[in-house]
Amino acid sequence: MSTPYGTDEELLANADRASQIRDLNDAFRTEPLSVLSVVLSRTFVFTKGVGAHGDAFLARALKAVQQYSDFTEENDPYGEHDFGALELDGVALNWKIDYYDSALEWGSPDPSDPAVTRRVLTILLADEY
Repeated sequence: MSTPYGTDEELLANADRASQIRDLNDAFRTEPLSVLSVVLSRTFVFTKGVGAHGDAFLARALKAVQQYSDFTEENDPYGEHDFGALELDGVALNWKIDYYDSALEWGSPDPSDPAVTRRVLTILLADEY
């Protein structure tokens, strides 16, 4: 039986793709790296507002993002684990993962394919979103 959202095969393919993206995002986000190494590799960005809180805050924010697990249907409707909101030291933060091509010039042609995708994690103040 067909649905307005496509065939059953299309729905399964989309669910499988979301699962692949989620697994890649979780592995990327939770990788134990130092702030300096992720900044230098251009895989991590923080806004001026977050930076204004100092290096120690930034290190704690990165750790909080790495440990984040509060994904719900409301904040993760596609099941890709590419966005989160949290509070640290009374400061509301958001984080998000964007998908770029290998040269970091354009969007990725396929975020489920690590061979053609570079992920970039951005941490920002909630009011900067």
